[in-house]
Amino acid sequence: MCGLTGLLSSESSNNIVEKVNKMTSMLVHRGPNNEGFWSKGNIGFGHRRLSIVDLSEAGTQPISSMCGRFIMVYNGEIYNHLKLRQILETEGAISKWRGHSDTETLLAAIVQWGIDEALRRSQGMFALALWDQEKKSLSLARDRIGEKPLYWGFAGKDLIFGSELKALRAHPECPNKICLKALNQYFRFMYIPAPRSIHPNIFKLEPGTILTVDKSPPKVPPKNPIRPGEFHGSITIRRYWDLNSEIKRGANNKIVDKQEAVSTMQQVLSNAVDRQMMSDVPLGAFLSGGVDSSTIVALMQNQSSRPVRTFTIGFNESDYDESAHAAIVAKHLGTDHTKLSVTDEDARKIIPDLPWLYDEPFADSSQIPTHLICRAARKHVTVAMSGDGGDELFGGYNRYIHGPRIWHLMFLLPLPLRRLIGQALQNISEQNWDKVGMVYNYFKSASAGISNLGTKVHRLGERISFINNLNDLHFNMVSSWIEPDRLFIDKVSEPSSQLDDKLPEFGVEDPAMKMMFQDIRSYLPDDILCKVDRAAMGVSLETRTPFLDPDVISLSSRLPMNMKIRNGQGKWALRQVLYQHVPSEIIDRPKGGFMIPIGLWIRGPLKNWTKDLLSTERLKNDAIFNSEIINHTLNEHLSGRKDWSARLWPILMFQAWKNEQS
Repeated sequence: MCGLTGLLSSESSNNIVEKVNKMTSMLVHRGPNNEGFWSKGNIGFGHRRLSIVDLSEAGTQPISSMCGRFIMVYNGEIYNHLKLRQILETEGAISKWRGHSDTETLLAAIVQWGIDEALRRSQGMFALALWDQEKKSLSLARDRIGEKPLYWGFAGKDLIFGSELKALRAHPECPNKICLKALNQYFRFMYIPAPRSIHPNIFKLEPGTILTVDKSPPKVPPKNPIRPGEFHGSITIRRYWDLNSEIKRGANNKIVDKQEAVSTMQQVLSNAVDRQMMSDVPLGAFLSGGVDSSTIVALMQNQSSRPVRTFTIGFNESDYDESAHAAIVAKHLGTDHTKLSVTDEDARKIIPDLPWLYDEPFADSSQIPTHLICRAARKHVTVAMSGDGGDELFGGYNRYIHGPRIWHLMFLLPLPLRRLIGQALQNISEQNWDKVGMVYNYFKSASAGISNLGTKVHRLGERISFINNLNDLHFNMVSSWIEPDRLFIDKVSEPSSQLDDKLPEFGVEDPAMKMMFQDIRSYLPDDILCKVDRAAMGVSLETRTPFLDPDVISLSSRLPMNMKIRNGQGKWALRQVLYQHVPSEIIDRPKGGFMIPIGLWIRGPLKNWTKDLLSTERLKNDAIFNSEIINHTLNEHLSGRKDWSARLWPILMFQAWKNEQS
């Protein structure tokens, strides 16, 4: 795992090296073991290395191809690189290797097959920059789902790129204004969806794509982000992997037999875990005790000759502490388990670090425990496996189960009646709804229960007044502010995002399936994977996600809905695999998530911090927000009448980020 930077200028310059050096220096946390630079004419690359595979000098970057035509910097892991080496040797592409790094393998594959085919054959996570000295062209590429980040954009006469925004901001002409359209999206989703970033003319490269610049960048930036299939001057973006194509292939090759589904799942996941256990440094895994992380750890332990190192975080407050569940699973599997016990105060101490870690506004509050567990794991290992992606691929979120049911009940009702029902749901306090939830859970199986019912019902009550179809319901269920434009003094139009891209008509007929694939497009890469990458790389820890192996994604597209959600329970086929290693009574319980009591903190120990960041004077001086709406929301929350933490936290994280930049 590493950090990369670079620039391509519209003209040759003597200070390219100076600029690249400064940009690269901002990524020491991503690569504390080594640094490297290369420049020629109007192009320059920088690299920081976290040594994982091939710790020798043979793994140093930037790296040149044997023929001397290509120069590459790369961040990631190609898990099937040894298999690719065998194919390349059989084809006579190479007779002698410099070392055994996956970087060298990937570059040889690009020379032999071209970049598109090389990336299609690669099973891994990556972001890269490639310079073709013969064609004088730059290519930037990102892995299929977006495990590894890659930003690019315009700074004066230079096209700049890098693993994190802080590296791009080190360029003296990087734009530092706030993109209000991106901010609008941020307040809806609590993250900024690709391809935008918080800064104008700085973009995220979308997953599964290759950006190519022929000779030199255009002198004028595009008015809007360039999407795959579009071009701007010498810049083009194309897809080498497409989720819609994967969906269509899966729909034409469905697995209809239950036994075949479970046995195939067991084999495909075991192979993915085995590939991702490749490492020349200590390796472990996060373990929450839930289905996803427990499955990964079980398969790791099944293939390991010694106890796997596992890590969990435990809070002193029992209401959101799941460490006991993880300990039971760890004991059953026989792992070498470490629990980090933290207090509320320990967790709150992370908050000042968040703007630096995430570079742009980011408000998934589970970023706090995620960073804490990464810190704990890094004391013992350099690589940690995670269960991220299991929910999106196999139907784990409650919204996939309850969303279609809610719409089925509501779609015939006229909008005024829906609004009355929504208000009635909110008139009953969250505490009383939680009591209803306790009764509901008593009569349900453990895994089919609902946690935090009060918060969810109030969110639903607010949202059903704004829905006209199931897509609206899903859109609003994943939204923080349903009408984010109300927050701004001036009208800010909400731009399109990947959520607006059409899914194929064939293969996603089931409403829950549509929701899952939409989440794979945006929520998974721009929230979940971003959260984990920054939290881990901030302490020089590499994380790996076996559920996002291409074979596992392909298998997910082949499973019909009743192999994912059955009898009100998500991840059916995945559970059957896990139950072969861990008894169901240890695993099955209501889905909770990585909970943090942000609402209580805002009313208590963070109250003064909150009031300072959201003071009327500060908001008016910023001249961005409607201070009346924000103050009304804050006062309702502080009074205890409403839990508006999901609305307030994005504003607080933006204000904290803005302070960090000033």
